[in-house]
Amino acid sequence: MASTDFVSPLVAEIGIGGIGGFIVGYALKKIAKILVVLLGLGFLILQYLAYQGIININYSALTDWAEGLVGQASGLQGVLVVLIAHIPFGATFAVGFALGLKMG
Repeated sequence: MASTDFVSPLVAEIGIGGIGGFIVGYALKKIAKILVVLLGLGFLILQYLAYQGIININYSALTDWAEGLVGQASGLQGVLVVLIAHIPFGATFAVGFALGLKMG
């Protein structure tokens, strides 16, 4: 068995992981920026309407809803386990992801 039989798939996996990580990180940062602006505007609109007396905000229900969203984010731990199991791809994906976030 030649050494290129082992190295070729490894290099391809590392390259795909790095490029894929960069693309995902870049896109995620752009999407996150848009979502933050939209959430901020929505919050300002709600506060204005509450100030004008048009609506009443149930802050305890809003807090419960927000905590539920944070709890759903913990499901991403399974994704991290899969990435760790595939170290070459996972490592280059993580580096590409970090670069994408920084560039985005």
